[in-house]
Amino acid sequence: MTSDNGEDLSVRRNANGEHRLPPATAVVIAGLTYALLPGSLLFGPRFVIPALELALLIGLIATNPRRITRETRWSRIASLALAAVVILTNLIALGMLVHSLTQKNTPGGPLLLAAMQVWITNVIGFGLLFWELDRGGPVARRVKTHAKMQPADWRFSHDENEGDVAEVAVTASANSGWIPTFADYLYVSLTNSSAFSPTDTMPLTTRAKALMGVQATAALLTSLLVIARAVGSLGN
Repeated sequence: MTSDNGEDLSVRRNANGEHRLPPATAVVIAGLTYALLPGSLLFGPRFVIPALELALLIGLIATNPRRITRETRWSRIASLALAAVVILTNLIALGMLVHSLTQKNTPGGPLLLAAMQVWITNVIGFGLLFWELDRGGPVARRVKTHAKMQPADWRFSHDENEGDVAEVAVTASANSGWIPTFADYLYVSLTNSSAFSPTDTMPLTTRAKALMGVQATAALLTSLLVIARAVGSLGN
């Protein structure tokens, strides 16, 4: 596959379209994790949110069963809505978790486990959103040349290492047509939730910085709650 200006798109590792399995698996894990939260952290019937996420996922799978190669207006809306549902419901669960952990005589064990569930879902939800937003989304990154993509929200190390030694420069975006896939955005989300700041991938736009700030704040709050509860348990 060659672009109009001669750029060879076939060298990209996602030239055939990203595989549906990794993001679909992440959504299923997020849905199951939410369904297994304690009842005190749910703001509605237990399986309503997982069912909504599953319905959106099924619609997206119907559009692209194996490889993500096609996009419609509705599939774009559904994919962004799915990431938003995962993130917003998880943030609500975090708020309820904060309230529960501050109450006296509240059993700590189940809530500490729930904090880990909230943290995992935080990683998945923002990973999905980063993946959907950057450079126009997975389909745009596959079919458009670098010159025609939307402005990047994140700068990966591959985007700037073309001047390094040969074995490093060979994977650079400028030399190989490298384009990030879901695993790359999930890693960005994981490191941001762990280090509470960018590591090897830097946010470029205001919305990227805002999203990473919200994610890091939620992850930090979750971690502080776990630590505080653990220390409090030791003192009893």
